[in-house]
Amino acid sequence: QVFPSQDPLDRADFNAVEYINALFPTEQSLANIDEVVNKIRLKIRRLDDNIRTVVRGQTNVGQDGRQALEEAQKAIQQLFGKIKDIKDKAEKSEQMVKEITRDIKQLDHAKRHLTTSITTLNHLHMLAGGVDSLEAMTRRRQYGEVANLLQGVVNVLEHFNKYMGIPQIRQLSERVKAAQNELGQQILADFEEAFPSQGTKRTGGPSNVLRDACLVANVLDPRIKQEIIKKFIKQHLSEYLVLFQENQDVAWLDKIDRRYAWIKRQLVDYEEKYGRMFPTEWCMTERIAVDFCHATRAELTKIMRTRAKEIEVKLLLFAIQRTTNFEGLLAKRFSGCTLADGTVKKPEVPPPSTNPFLEDETGTEADEIVMEKSDTDKPKKPKVPDNPFHGIVSKCFEPHLYVYIESQDKNLGELIDRFVADFKAQGPPKPNVDEGGAVLPSCADLFVYYKKCMVQCSQLSTGEPMIALTTIFQKYLREYAWKILSGNLPKTTSSSGGLTITSLLKEKEGSEVAKFTLEELCLICSILSTAEYCLATTQQLEEKLKEKVDASLMERINLTGEMDTFSIVISNSIQLLVQDLDAACDPALTAMSKV
Repeated sequence: QVFPSQDPLDRADFNAVEYINALFPTEQSLANIDEVVNKIRLKIRRLDDNIRTVVRGQTNVGQDGRQALEEAQKAIQQLFGKIKDIKDKAEKSEQMVKEITRDIKQLDHAKRHLTTSITTLNHLHMLAGGVDSLEAMTRRRQYGEVANLLQGVVNVLEHFNKYMGIPQIRQLSERVKAAQNELGQQILADFEEAFPSQGTKRTGGPSNVLRDACLVANVLDPRIKQEIIKKFIKQHLSEYLVLFQENQDVAWLDKIDRRYAWIKRQLVDYEEKYGRMFPTEWCMTERIAVDFCHATRAELTKIMRTRAKEIEVKLLLFAIQRTTNFEGLLAKRFSGCTLADGTVKKPEVPPPSTNPFLEDETGTEADEIVMEKSDTDKPKKPKVPDNPFHGIVSKCFEPHLYVYIESQDKNLGELIDRFVADFKAQGPPKPNVDEGGAVLPSCADLFVYYKKCMVQCSQLSTGEPMIALTTIFQKYLREYAWKILSGNLPKTTSSSGGLTITSLLKEKEGSEVAKFTLEELCLICSILSTAEYCLATTQQLEEKLKEKVDASLMERINLTGEMDTFSIVISNSIQLLVQDLDAACDPALTAMSKV
């Protein structure tokens, strides 16, 4: 295995007979026997020489091996000795380094402790001096200096949190808290004196002392700041609550403009007199406007509940329009940072849309008519982010929007009756072979009114009133389909079920099948075209309603039943046209059967 060989003599299963037969396979090959024998003898001599050389070489191997082993042992002993010497020297060096660095470590610890002690003593000196100065400045009402000093004292006191077990440190901490409480009560008293809560007349005014006091309030407990804001706004709006009490004439909806004019004047007056007194980050102007909105909403809710029977549609729409305009004005003026949790996300600008039907709803009435069929394949306009002030006042009108819904129900009923009367008075459209059946003009008028109502209601509310308006839309879509379209389809006394072999073989002499006149055919085509237009536009109306309504109410808008109604009208119109064509073919086919 170690030295592989192809020689047959080296094989483990060597057979001499087979080997000889391989060398001399025939009798003629025996002529070379001497040559083969000489080769074998030469090989035997070489093997003997090799064996002899190997045996002689092995006689000195044992002695050489023992000598090499002894030399290796000596080398190992010498190496061990050197390693031991190195280890001893390393231990001595380590001990020497420890002795050298022992003093350095002590000095390093001492330096660190000394630095900490000096820093702590400096902080303590600053804290003690700051507390004394703080108490003195508080008594002298030097709020400008107190604002900066108090913040520094609070920051220094934080370094002593782990030393509160020391009586002197705990005493300083208690003095700081007492100074803060005294400052808070003193500032509140100063504001109460400058802006008394009793009465509506503001005897005080802005001053540098109060401006500096507001800076101190920023450092104190947030409750002090909230109390200052609450009292100031309450006193600022006290006049409003008196002027627009429920029993005053100006409190009713027809004079709602006066409420918003009053707050505009007050905000201008505040900016002129008190704009620099409060810090900008307090957003006092916005807070006054927001509190005014909450108060107005509560007052309007109360007065409308009391005088609900006096609310009319025009009055309600007038009040809502003025209120939404005011809310839009607030959105342009303020960011809404004081609403809810105090954070307002920056509205994302929606990508531009190429759909003309999805432009702003403030276009002309002619623009509102268009609900083209091609718009269904175009991308929908993404909803514009909500105005943060939307509904802050106008939400109070939502419980009374039933007045608006009932008014629209009545108006749509009158509109359908007018369509019926106009159709009867004007008669069916005149036949025009080139144009075919034209769409009835009443259809466009109906959807223009629907679009106007939808836009108007969505500006008032996107909740339940939109669902109620949708129900009204469904009602009058069905009425239009039955009263205007199906109700005016020509009636026929006979219905043809199609031609059969039997009918072809029958003799119909002296009998004629009633056919529609050209005017009737034109009317059927007009109704058919109108129903197709209504079907497509109703589908778009459903999509627009779902865009306008709240996401939680979207599933409740479904105009499938009304679309099915228009589909039935289309089917009936086509059946009448096919029936007329069938009746027109009967005489010719009957004549053919007689040939």
